[in-house]
Amino acid sequence: MTTATAARSGKTHLDENFPVASWLLSKRYRRPILAFYRFARAADDIADHPMLLPDDKLALLDGLGVALSGKGSSDPEAEPLRVALDDHGLAPRHAYDLLEAFRLDVRKDRYASWQDLMDYCRLSAMPVGRFVLDVHGEDPASWQTSDPLCAALQVINHLQDCASDYRRLDRVYLPLDMLAAHGAAPEMLAESRSPPALLRTIRELARQTSALLCDAAPLSRQVRDVRLSLEIAAIQTLAEHLVHRLATRDPLSQSVHLGKLGFAALGGRGIVRGFSAILARSLVPSRNFRR
Repeated sequence: MTTATAARSGKTHLDENFPVASWLLSKRYRRPILAFYRFARAADDIADHPMLLPDDKLALLDGLGVALSGKGSSDPEAEPLRVALDDHGLAPRHAYDLLEAFRLDVRKDRYASWQDLMDYCRLSAMPVGRFVLDVHGEDPASWQTSDPLCAALQVINHLQDCASDYRRLDRVYLPLDMLAAHGAAPEMLAESRSPPALLRTIRELARQTSALLCDAAPLSRQVRDVRLSLEIAAIQTLAEHLVHRLATRDPLSQSVHLGKLGFAALGGRGIVRGFSAILARSLVPSRNFRR
């Protein structure tokens, strides 16, 4: 059996579809967030590794959890996060939730319904936003708007990568009941172009994701940390644009991912939006908004 480090794909936070601990954030918070990302990336690479057997994947994921607890042998993929959690006085529960999501990826390759997919996102996506908020000392009440944002980002990634997930891993995140309702089937993901039934399913999922983003819209105005508020505004803008692309493009035959220039331009637009919201808030008498 290999190690978590040997199973790494080489992908870094710079390769993600959305900003991860960008320059917008204070250096004080970037380090623990990047440690969390490194841990999550290692676990994700284990779950998606094409050559590892399921039992070996589960053993490696378990090993990461034990190393994070400090009760077992140290692991270079877990140690930075263990130290960061100790430095900031945080519990490892969000990281453990992520590990459970990756165990699901090893055991489960189909999702019955939208609710089934959201249950997965509660483990695979929502803990990421909660950790970032916790590191910044934000009110846990902000999880209510962070959770739909993180779930939306996860579904966007699933839709963008639906063909490759099916072809490489035989994994389908598109809910089976939604596929069936439109007369589609998972096997259609092997086509070079989406049949109309599959395209209707993708469009419906894009609409569901757009609703999540509407629920998440207040988040950037709720957090106290200005830098974090601007990063969230940038992410929200990027997500809204990608959902629009998924509603108008075929991810099997057309590119949905943004290039570097488009990513920077939209992120910049989001920062401007976020800054405008902060400025407007600052003009309101202090009793009318949270400090």
